[in-house]
Amino acid sequence: VQLQAYGGGLVQTGGSLRLSCVASGRMSSNYATGWFRQAPGKEREFVASIRWSSRATYYADSVKGRFTISRDNSGKTAFLQMNSLKPEDTAVYYCAGGSTIILSRITSANAYASWGQGTLVTVSS
Repeated sequence: VQLQAYGGGLVQTGGSLRLSCVASGRMSSNYATGWFRQAPGKEREFVASIRWSSRATYYADSVKGRFTISRDNSGKTAFLQMNSLKPEDTAVYYCAGGSTIILSRITSANAYASWGQGTLVTVSS
């Protein structure tokens, strides 16, 4: 599976952005797509994830209530709607995909086999 991320940009504090992750190739029924981010000088961190079949969603505490992950009905595109953005949300955002990811590993980057290129989100204060 190949992934392509879109939608980054520059936004002011309190603004919104929507990221898209388009998948190509064959995905298993138990596929999951996740978003991770990496700020300058920091390690990559989990943001959110969604399971394609059940649409179960998972979020990092830092984005709960502000970010929403979803997918379209075609089964090819996942979205990350980001509202009430803060300067600390500034990072390169990566989408990732993987199959058969158990719950205890859903936030672990190593559980995801496919990665898209990053898209930069900059939130100005």
